Amino acid sequence: MATPASLEYAEEFVPEDDILRSARRRGIEVGARPILPGCGAALCFLTTVVNARSVVEVGTGCGVSGLWLLRGMRPDGTLTSVDVEPEHQRMARQTFAEAGFSGSRIRLIGGRALDVLPRLADGGYDLVFCHAAKQEYIDYLTESVRLLRVGGVVAFADALHHDQVADPTQRDPDTVAVRELGKLVRNDERLRPLLLPLGDGLLAAVRLA
Repeated sequence: MATPASLEYAEEFVPEDDILRSARRRGIEVGARPILPGCGAALCFLTTVVNARSVVEVGTGCGVSGLWLLRGMRPDGTLTSVDVEPEHQRMARQTFAEAGFSGSRIRLIGGRALDVLPRLADGGYDLVFCHAAKQEYIDYLTESVRLLRVGGVVAFADALHHDQVADPTQRDPDTVAVRELGKLVRNDERLRPLLLPLGDGLLAAVRLA
């Protein structure tokens, strides 16, 4: 079993560059908590493995996770990112521009994810990443399976939720929602799941059918 020191080593195995560190600082300042580097590296890895051309992100934040996703995508790929906070998306656009991504590579959509996702095309995406309202995660899962092509990947941040998901005595609404999400993903015959102890936990699944 990995020790805390080993987990910390894994978290920092692929370090952030100056652009990501600056975006992280901006995110923390405005309360848009970004994913940790280990989780970001995993997202970059996943988009590379699936040769992603079309990716949906739920929760733009200030662009940390989006930049990791873009760096793993194909050169002709497009990231569609949804967030309710216009200021966060403005900061994310700054992050992407600093990293050399702009124009047709990025589509930022303002609004609630559950209003936006139903408007996106069935089976039109290679990966969906969710890092937003925990109590909407199950609804995001339903939409994500519809959006993904066979062989595509859905991923959820904060799948361990401050180490509370593994403790059955923790019953706050966010923890219960994330715990239920894990059960649904694990038991869905259309999906092949994986839970990684990176960041605050990354739950991922491949769509089989």
